[in-house]
Amino acid sequence: MRVLIAPDSFGGTLTAAEAAEAIAAGWRDAAPADELVLRPLSDGGPGFVDTLACVLDGRLLDVRVSDPMGRPVQAQILIVGPTAYVECAQACGLHLLTEDERDPLRTTSYGVGQLLLAAVEAGARRVVVGLGGSATNDAGAGMLMAVGLSLLDGQGSPLPYGGGSLIALELVEGVPLLRGVELVAASDVDNPLVGLHGASAVFGPQKGADPDAVQRLDAALGRWAGIVERDVAGAPGGLAQLPGGGAAGGLGAALLALGGSREQGLGTVMQLVGLDAELDRAGLVVTGEGSFDSQSLRGKVPGGVAAASAERAVPCVVLAGQVSVGRRERAAAGVDAAYSMTEESGSVAAAMRDPARTLTTLARRVAREWSRG
Repeated sequence: MRVLIAPDSFGGTLTAAEAAEAIAAGWRDAAPADELVLRPLSDGGPGFVDTLACVLDGRLLDVRVSDPMGRPVQAQILIVGPTAYVECAQACGLHLLTEDERDPLRTTSYGVGQLLLAAVEAGARRVVVGLGGSATNDAGAGMLMAVGLSLLDGQGSPLPYGGGSLIALELVEGVPLLRGVELVAASDVDNPLVGLHGASAVFGPQKGADPDAVQRLDAALGRWAGIVERDVAGAPGGLAQLPGGGAAGGLGAALLALGGSREQGLGTVMQLVGLDAELDRAGLVVTGEGSFDSQSLRGKVPGGVAAASAERAVPCVVLAGQVSVGRRERAAAGVDAAYSMTEESGSVAAAMRDPARTLTTLARRVAREWSRG
């Protein structure tokens, strides 16, 4: 049987490539006659650049940028012809902070702007920005500052970093130093910037925002949107409610304000890695991620892979750290079965002690159930 192994990364424990290798190791033990095809994936979040670097003929450029707290951190840009691929999580990812440091009122996306400038300096004419996994909720204000715009308060002073300060925004001045490059937001969500389904309300709590901070951030981002529409040439109307504007704490809206377009992150990656052709040839598809939950079926890797498998009547199974999607819901999404590393090990702590080995053990059991070899 030809088995297509196409997982996302598993939180901060395994990259997509490491997860694919761990699954393949267990599968080979149990079903050595099966033909395995590994296609690690990303929805635009963590692992976006690494995943594309595995399959595209390009060069990686090392860049030193600021993390969400302004500290130096190493990031990479993938250059493929005139196109550069960057990943916001490398500059402002939640994984870069300790639990105590999570505070979207003050974390900044400045490093993402530094990535854009580095891509421009490298000669890129098109920059695709993977959005997801951010620790920020500043509507890309830090990114805008890094590329040359000034965000000023009523006294004409520059605003401090962080989403909380945007409530005092009165004026945006300057011209972005991007030399007219085409910007593309590769987004894993379609949430707007503000409101009940906006960046602050939906994603703020996981970044450290309490209910009061969520309200403050939502109001601040709404103010930012109105002033950016007024002051930034080419910014679209209705910026606060555009689909995808809430991605990565509002980085989606900032890219749209700079004249960028939006693509589904997973769809972009699936196309670039040639997943459709492999799905056409597969007898079984195995996908996965760290937590298989309700969000997984809305633009995330497992949901997208399952839907594409269902279109071809190819069975699809999910291996995940934890599974909270009900049987009926996952069946409707095209997932034939879902397996949990936590249940395999008996506890979260046990699964996390050696996640690669746990995933390999789980894959070995799943192969015995699903392989026709």
